[in-house]
Amino acid sequence: MIRVEDLTVNYGAVKALRDVSFEASTGKITAVLGANGAGKTTLLRTISGLVAPQNGSIHFDNSDLVGMATENIARLGVGHVPEGRGVIEELTVEENLRLGALSSKVNFAECVEEQYTRFPILSERRKKYCATLSGGERQMLAMARALIAKPRVLLLDEPSLGLAPQITAQLMRSIRQLCETQNLTVILVEQNAKSALRIAHHAVVLHLGSVVANADAATVAEDEDLRRYYLGVVVP
Repeated sequence: MIRVEDLTVNYGAVKALRDVSFEASTGKITAVLGANGAGKTTLLRTISGLVAPQNGSIHFDNSDLVGMATENIARLGVGHVPEGRGVIEELTVEENLRLGALSSKVNFAECVEEQYTRFPILSERRKKYCATLSGGERQMLAMARALIAKPRVLLLDEPSLGLAPQITAQLMRSIRQLCETQNLTVILVEQNAKSALRIAHHAVVLHLGSVVANADAATVAEDEDLRRYYLGVVVP
């Protein structure tokens, strides 16, 4: 479980996050929704240690992640798939996966085959340079690179960005299956709110850095008053 309490992040005079609190349970998907600029990416970057908060705590097991180095957070079992996928185009698929295993003590030969079984297209492309991959293949690789270290928490930032609807649906099914079979704590940031709410168990809605909803995903999906925050719909 990840427990975020009173998290505040400032970029100069701008408050990116304002006293954000919520829990992400083990074996569950927590969707984080909101318009552009709501603070979603900042939240994930703060959990993984890339951004230092001005206030608050982030508890994972018995550890407070605030102030901990990013590499140590990763060693605790927190995997982060950033927005834009972030694969290294000049390297092959397998070389990218090898990078993902560097911070852990996993058996690379075993774990890479596990990822090839999970994402068969990557096995076919294992010797191909990432510059030749499609957007969907790059997203699968980014996820596989995070999963190869066997994390207990998976932070996903806009995994469907730029993908065709059919590929997005397939990706969302994979995320739900991963959560259920690996008992992962998943925090899913998504602009595609409808797709995220279909697979999520819980939802947190951010508006200008503040939590405006923290409830079951089904409850959030049915609340028309919240749509203006995560769908950009003006509610009369």
